[in-house]
Parts: sequence; C-alpha cells; structure tokens
Amino acid sequence: MKYPAQIKNKILVTGGAGFIGSAVAEKLAKDPENYVVIVDSLLTGSIKKVPTSEHNNLRFIKCDANNYKDISSVFYAYTFDYVFHYAAVVGVKRTLQNPVMVLADITGIDNILSLSKNTGVKRVYYSSSSEVYGEPVEFPQNEHTTPLNSRLPYAIVKNVGEAYLKSYEREFGLEYTIFRFFNTYGPKQSKEFVISRFLSMALQNENITIYGDGSQTRTFCFINDNVDACVAAFYNDMYVNDVVNIGGNIEVPILELANIIIKVTGSKSKVIHLPALEEGDMTRRLPDTSKMKTLLNREVTTLEDGLKEVIQHGQFISLI
Repeated sequence: MKYPAQIKNKILVTGGAGFIGSAVAEKLAKDPENYVVIVDSLLTGSIKKVPTSEHNNLRFIKCDANNYKDISSVFYAYTFDYVFHYAAVVGVKRTLQNPVMVLADITGIDNILSLSKNTGVKRVYYSSSSEVYGEPVEFPQNEHTTPLNSRLPYAIVKNVGEAYLKSYEREFGLEYTIFRFFNTYGPKQSKEFVISRFLSMALQNENITIYGDGSQTRTFCFINDNVDACVAAFYNDMYVNDVVNIGGNIEVPILELANIIIKVTGSKSKVIHLPALEEGDMTRRLPDTSKMKTLLNREVTTLEDGLKEVIQHGQFISLI
C-alpha cells in the first residue's frame, strides 16, 4: 500500500472496536503523521465505537486476530511499524462463563508476535490486566515486586501474554511495553462493567445491585487518563521492555461507589445486596501508579468529574 508523504508511523490496533482500543485508536489518528488500522472481530466490540478521522488516516477491517490466515493478510498488506494488541475476551461474567474462549486468545498473542517479528514491527504495546495480581499480597501493587497470583483463565492468559512478549524480546529483539489496566471507565463503556452498570441503573431509578457487602475495593481510571498515559509512552519511547500499571490511585469500596453514583445522578435508587461471587471478585485493588504519573505529567481526573462527563455524553446507555 502507498501512504501519503506525511505518514511516519503505520500502527495496528487490535480490538479497536472495544472500549479502550477504540479510544487509543482515535487518539493516535488525531496525529496526521500516523496511519491507523483497526481490526476487530466484533465478538465483544461494537462498530458504533469505531472512531472516524478528519485526516483520512484510519481504516477499520473486520478481522479475527486469533485466526492466522485472517490477521496475517492484514500484516502483509500494511507492514506496520507499531502494534497495540488490545483484542481480548473481556468482562468478568463473560470470561468466567467462557473459559475455553478466553484461552483461545493465547493463539492471538502468538499470531501477533510471530507476524510482528517477521514483518519488521518495531514495538508491540500489550493490554494486560490487574487481574494478573490475583488476590494481591502487597499494597500498592507494584509492577516488579508484587507476585502474580492469578488463577482465573482470563488472568492466566494475560500472564502468558506477558511471558510471550518478554520471550520474543529476549530471543528476537522485538520491543514491547506492557500496560496492566486497572478498572477504567468512560462514555463508550458497555453496561456490563461496574460504573456503567451502576450509572445505567441510577439514571433509570432502578435498584443498584452489588455482590456481597460491598466492602471490596477498586480504583477507577477515567478513559482519557488511560489513553493519554499509553500514548505518551508511545511518543516518548518510555518504559520500553517494561511493565506499567494504568489505573486510579484512590481505593473506593463498591458500596461507596454506588452511593456516589446515586448522589451524582440525583437518583432514587436503593442499594440491594446479592450473594458474593464464588470467584473473580478480589477483595482489594490498589496499583502503584508512579510510572503512570510520570507519563501523564498532570493531575488525574477525579471520580466525580469523570462520572459527570460520562453522564453528559450518555453514550454508554445505547451501546452493547
């Protein structure tokens, strides 16, 4: 393919019809020196989330990264410089109900790294997860000192993906940066995730259901903070062959989150407690975000400000 003269970076974003993948693709495409190709099987992504570009430097291709024939044709057609591998089966409930489907994502990781190595890709950016820490034994959770205590298939696949990246760098010199995403929220997030689910219930004055007593804690990262940090790592060649926690830095109990959302929305909803989940609902999450703060070089978005922006957009209500 022949590119316009101003193009300096040819970038593949897998899973680019997903919540975070579409946001990072949109940010990258705002730079006219980038040509961004989005691939997504649309298994869990939505065509509604695929961004458009004013610079005519973005293309969407329906493609399954887990299918070598499908994804290899894209690699050989475009010869990418960089890859953001964000394609994955996501969602606690979905991943618990479809563990074999989750394990198939290892094939996708293998495909992406093999093709990257063979087509001249300079660096792969990988969306890992806080789930690799499992039930953590250290707070805050540090990228290098906190043991990876994962047991669920989704977390194990992310851990295996990290091992693949490190192995390919060691044997073939393929550079990587691993982003371990903690809870991220924003306007395009589907309703199966905690903040969008609570907001949807609150705005309709429905009772908000939480698992257990609600004492389990999470941190919450607004999508703009997530994307700005990841893109800063890309542009500044920071944390190459390293791991970066991407998340909020304030622990919030889930019960408190529900009450904050009721307050912010002015809802008449009440909180209803369901039995605790048998697995997949870790008691605490608190990342060491030192590297992320260096990347952002600004204050993070407060939870209340982020919630107000989501409510203002209102897009999550109509998205699958």
